Amino acid sequence: MTILDPASAPVRAPRASAGFPLLRILPPVVRISRRPHRMVERQLMCYRRTWPILLSGFFEPLFYLLSIRVGLSKLVGTISVDGHVLSYAEFVAPAMMAASAMNGAVYDSTMNVFHKLKYARVYDAVLATPMTVGDVALGEIVWALIRGLLYSTAFLVTMAVLGLTSSWWILASVPICVLIGFAFAAVGMACTSYMRGWTDFEWVATVTMPLFLFSATFYPLASYGRWGWVVQLSPLYHGVALVRAANAGVVSWGIVGHVAFLLTMAFAGLWVVSRRLQFLLLK
Repeated sequence: MTILDPASAPVRAPRASAGFPLLRILPPVVRISRRPHRMVERQLMCYRRTWPILLSGFFEPLFYLLSIRVGLSKLVGTISVDGHVLSYAEFVAPAMMAASAMNGAVYDSTMNVFHKLKYARVYDAVLATPMTVGDVALGEIVWALIRGLLYSTAFLVTMAVLGLTSSWWILASVPICVLIGFAFAAVGMACTSYMRGWTDFEWVATVTMPLFLFSATFYPLASYGRWGWVVQLSPLYHGVALVRAANAGVVSWGIVGHVAFLLTMAFAGLWVVSRRLQFLLLK
């Protein structure tokens, strides 16, 4: 009988998803992560002296909503959404909220991550500790979600003060914006892992600007005519549809499709970024 030395036995990663089968769709490096909150703690420590930067996210929605309510809303009139008649300001405000969640997640997960990855070498220092690549990926995405949560809450409060909320279901817009931020942060960080220099960031504005303008943000989907199916390919459109439905108090099966689209996008981005960080940091 052969006796195996315990020290020579292969070490297997703990099965973090044993009790949660749905978590098995996550990449292995993410499933075994244990300390992503340490990355969030680092961000909080870094921003404790530069916290006024975060205030920019509170003033942006105020300026957007004031310009729409004072100017465009009186010119356009009312718009019908699933049988609910809304003013133009009430129609656009939820879309602006979704777009704000997208912009915050994208820029936090691209430029900031690129600087830490290529220049500051923060992640190399992090991996010299017991932390893993999964901790880095999840920690950065969670931090982007926290910032998105702060901005979304500020946007919601601004909408309520200006009288642009139509239903108590609008409270659901905050977790919806967190989902939007999760999807765009994961994909944004995945794309950043392929960028070679700062000039590549021109593609960020090149992609996000059309998404902002042509995701039924300012016009109903019906106004696009036979090109409406192209608009529905936009990830931001699904976020806009969810926030707009919450503001109008509309509950339908179409919401499931919008949520499924954003979740698929988020998990796909998480798969790519975890594999890319493994390649870049552990090669």
